[in-house]
Amino acid sequence: MSEHGLTHLDPLGRARMVDVTPKEVSHRRAIARCRVFMESATAGLVARGAVSKGDVLAVARVAGIQAAKRAADLIPLCHPLLVGSVFVNFTIDDTWIEIEAQVETVDRTGVEMEALTACSVAALTIYDMCKSVDRSMTIGELALWEKTGGRSGAYRRPVDLDGPRPTG
Repeated sequence: MSEHGLTHLDPLGRARMVDVTPKEVSHRRAIARCRVFMESATAGLVARGAVSKGDVLAVARVAGIQAAKRAADLIPLCHPLLVGSVFVNFTIDDTWIEIEAQVETVDRTGVEMEALTACSVAALTIYDMCKSVDRSMTIGELALWEKTGGRSGAYRRPVDLDGPRPTG
């Protein structure tokens, strides 16, 4: 909520897209992370590239990149942006795969939604490609970890919100 109230509601309480035209164009970056929790055997299959559907992480990376470019098509009040770059990377642990998406643009509004959407769709892709061996998987811990640029300035998620996590 902004100091002026909910920004996506007009004075009558109706949904509206925020007017960003008066804002200055600036370089903006956002980093989001989430995890897909799974059985140890499933994480091992992914790490070895032994999932029958193919290279899980390669497909999830492309899905995340595509999703970042389509965030405004999925989220009704999200502004369409010219996405400058998207990086999707993975960390594999014994019982989870962490997805980190970094999105950058030079525009009038931030890329937080693009980074969060990239993580979400990459996680769903991992689930889809591994569901034949592990239907107990869950997706969680989706969060914005960092953002830079724009009028509101920089944000970095405090580590103590979720306990120690890799930075990376």
